Amino acid sequence: MPDSQDHRGPGTRTKARKRALDILFEADLRGDDPLETLADRISLGEPPVRDFTRSLVQGVETHRDEIDDLIVACLTGAWTLERMPRVDRALARLAVFEILSGDVAGEIAVDEAVSLASELSTDESPAFLNGLLGAVMRRLGEQNEGPDAEGASPDVQSEGSDAESENLSTEGVSSDAEGVGPVADSESTDAEGDSSLQS
Repeated sequence: MPDSQDHRGPGTRTKARKRALDILFEADLRGDDPLETLADRISLGEPPVRDFTRSLVQGVETHRDEIDDLIVACLTGAWTLERMPRVDRALARLAVFEILSGDVAGEIAVDEAVSLASELSTDESPAFLNGLLGAVMRRLGEQNEGPDAEGASPDVQSEGSDAESENLSTEGVSSDAEGVGPVADSESTDAEGDSSLQS
């Protein structure tokens, strides 16, 4: 059966994204290598790590410099990548990787990040990520329209069919990059010692 999201709960890909977020968040909080954290979770096997989760974490780490450069270029004011709440930073990296990979429409990557932020981060985080990722998409669009634009994009492994594109549009993706920046830094949004995200 298709891997879709319906009234019974989040689809397989959404669960895989949330697990990737959990791994990236834990590694960031502990100061560990995300790939080592991923390897630890795979070896534990409870719950099993989906292929899509593995691809997302590996993709974020493989393309970390390019991803972070894009995020930094779209932040405004005095905000830096380091001052972003850890959850928002991990979500932004995941979404930018998916946008770069071209495996799903950029609007879907933004929608998924905003949805997870609504569930797991600060009240201001959904609007912040929506604006930031919208700015990233516009920046990439401008680059791709240039005469020397390259068509290559990072690889991401699909897991099942992706029905997330249904009923999603660019509505809600901010068209104004001004004022993009978190309202709180990581120290004020992370629970001390909490190494995982819980729904």
